[in-house]
Amino acid sequence: MSLRFGYGLNGFTDHRLGDAVAVLADLGYDGVALTLDHGHLDPFAPELAARTADVAALLARHGLGVMVETGGRYVLDARRKHEPTLVSDDGRDRRVDLLLTAIRVAADLGSPAVSFWSGIAPQGASREECWARVEQGVELLLPVAEAHGVDLALEPEPGMFVERISDVDALRERLGRPDRLRLTIDVGHLRCTEDADPADCVLGAGALVANVQIDDMRRGVHEHLPFGEGEVDFPPVLAALSTIDFTGLVAVELPRHSHAAPLLAASSLDFLRDAERRAQVDRPHRRPQEVAR
Repeated sequence: MSLRFGYGLNGFTDHRLGDAVAVLADLGYDGVALTLDHGHLDPFAPELAARTADVAALLARHGLGVMVETGGRYVLDARRKHEPTLVSDDGRDRRVDLLLTAIRVAADLGSPAVSFWSGIAPQGASREECWARVEQGVELLLPVAEAHGVDLALEPEPGMFVERISDVDALRERLGRPDRLRLTIDVGHLRCTEDADPADCVLGAGALVANVQIDDMRRGVHEHLPFGEGEVDFPPVLAALSTIDFTGLVAVELPRHSHAAPLLAASSLDFLRDAERRAQVDRPHRRPQEVAR
């Protein structure tokens, strides 16, 4: 078992991109999760293709993989956090356009997927209306994702319309189970909102998992915590990821800790490597094909 650990650059927002990448490479990380935002790779600034090529060259020089993330807080609206989304009353086309751009950037960077979420259901919108809005948005994304060979990794987010793994399953069913629509798992979210143990959630999702974010969290409290400050038992989760033969990045997700990024990046990697060693003992004996959808 040898998992590939990454670090979310949304937790390095006080660093220039080149400096953040150098720090993470020197620490021994295998890759980065890159959020498209004004700080490191602005999807709306001029000459995006040239800047993306520069980022690809930077990552290649350091031997780092990449996962493209799209959760920038104010990337589309300077006043409303995360808005507009796929379920907003207005402006959903702007979110779709951002995600279409992200797919093209992911292809140019060599990211196997684009991670995204649904957004918070607006007051007054029925559940069926929200489903229809998410379906419409994802249907526009799927052909472009297929053309670029990039998966769409939908993240269940506490408090959002798509909140649990079962919601991702429901959307896939409604859309005819498209191969390109897969799952982002945030390990902390599993503890926060899912009924099952996080390791069992991973095993149950199986081959559907396209992207993994990792952080600590407490039941019912959506707060991304450094390892050891929450309630997640990490060795079984890492053992489960090995069991499903997950080969993507397992990226630390601490978006509110940029003030201590280098120290936290170092301690997080030490923690994960120790948890991986302990996971050797805890690894489940179920094979991936038994848990894959």
